Amino acid sequence: MKIGSISENLEFEKRIAITPEIVKKYLSLGFEISLTENYGSHLGIKDDEYLKQGVKIFKDENEILNNSNLILQLGMLSDEKSSLLKKNQTLIGVLNPYNNKEKLFEIAKKNINLFSLELLPRITRAQSMDILSSQANLAGYKAVIESFANFEKAIPMMMTAAGTVPAAKVLVVGAGVAGLQAIATAKRMGAIVFATDVRSASKEQVESLGGKFLTIESSENMETEGGYAKEASEDFKKKQEELLSETLKKIDIVICTALIPGKKAPLIIKESMINNLQSGSVIYDLAAIQGGNTAFTEVDKIIEKNGVKIMGESNILNKLPISASSLYSKNVFNFVDNLFDKETKKIEIKLEDEIIEKTLIK
Repeated sequence: MKIGSISENLEFEKRIAITPEIVKKYLSLGFEISLTENYGSHLGIKDDEYLKQGVKIFKDENEILNNSNLILQLGMLSDEKSSLLKKNQTLIGVLNPYNNKEKLFEIAKKNINLFSLELLPRITRAQSMDILSSQANLAGYKAVIESFANFEKAIPMMMTAAGTVPAAKVLVVGAGVAGLQAIATAKRMGAIVFATDVRSASKEQVESLGGKFLTIESSENMETEGGYAKEASEDFKKKQEELLSETLKKIDIVICTALIPGKKAPLIIKESMINNLQSGSVIYDLAAIQGGNTAFTEVDKIIEKNGVKIMGESNILNKLPISASSLYSKNVFNFVDNLFDKETKKIEIKLEDEIIEKTLIK
């Protein structure tokens, strides 16, 4: 069985799917690995590091795609590269099925196995493969670092002979994996942290990290069976807006992390609410690529409204590509290990396995 991976478009994606440290695990299962020349050079990983482990390096990406049983990537292949895929090959990556639905359907019709890892079920057995958790964890951390770097005041409280500098007040909107890491990071750096989430079950997690949970009384169940947030009702949104409008008057930094899988990000911070923030405040919107949680978010731009900076990037993990690649490559290996039958030495697509059934694009 042969595994291949070709270089991503570095303008959009700096992460890689196979790191040198994970190679030996694939080899121990009996796989051969082929990579593009300079596959990890942008991360400081030389081809020699792969060659020493027994990886084959090719200049021609098409040769890798033609000869691999499994192709491991971050994002979707280009149309040109997708057209080279053949019957019974398997492509594993973050294929964004909500935006690439028609393209993926056409590829799947050729009897090519497509697995999109963001569709993994939130079950205990899938935790080691959960790319959303591993990558969101880093994104939540980096969002705090980026917003603090653009905030022109000190973060922790400082008592000096000249007077006291008050601690910055941070509001985290959405207490999923990214939000919880944002809370923990901001708290470690000395900020006073508040958080809100449509899922009341998040309260205990927020408070365990030292954050103050802002509660909206509601009888609605705002959580899906898979542990994700549901889209809120109009009544809930109105209550949330009232709470946030008042809270924002005392907030310095807002970290937005609210996403609904497969849908446009909910608009939470409206124009009138931004006017409640003091000049010099910062909003970092992790939901930018899906439309943003604020009224003015623009991807890869810093927008200023009434002295408030609003930031959002298409891929914040491009600023942590080494750490992100290390975690992603381990997630992918664990997924492949689950697919691989140790006796037949083949990929076995067992649809009775919830992990395989949920991630396979049919």
